[in-house]
Amino acid sequence: MIERIQFTLNGEGIQVTVDGDRMLLWVLRTDLGLTGTKYGCGASYCGACTVLVNQEPVRSCQTTVKDVQDQDVVTIEGLAKNGELHPLQKAFMTHDALQCGFCTPGMIINAYALLRKNPRPSVSQIIEGMDENLCRCGAYNRIVQAVQAAAEETKGAA
Repeated sequence: MIERIQFTLNGEGIQVTVDGDRMLLWVLRTDLGLTGTKYGCGASYCGACTVLVNQEPVRSCQTTVKDVQDQDVVTIEGLAKNGELHPLQKAFMTHDALQCGFCTPGMIINAYALLRKNPRPSVSQIIEGMDENLCRCGAYNRIVQAVQAAAEETKGAA
């Protein structure tokens, strides 16, 4: 059923008129042109489609757009401020924590949520916190290093 859905997207109020049961992933990518959020498995396993809804990581491939009515949604594009990359985005580049880059947006969004809850995670806490995001290229050690570096740079303020 076509509905008018409004929510905050990357800090700005937005309104879309779409089928409310359409997955948020496709509204973001197709209707709004925010292609940073990736389609991976479509079943909520890989984490490539992770976005923040009210500062919590969710799988946009399994979240309907009506589920975000009046909520705050942040995509990978929304982490940068005033043209300046977020420290996590910088750290992933600096530590070469990506190869193909496909999983990277979901990894960064999940790491952002992790650092908000635990600004000074240990290596084991990072591994546990990032466990549900899959990287087929196997850059896990560099991902952990990037999250550690971002935690240090932000001094506990994700």
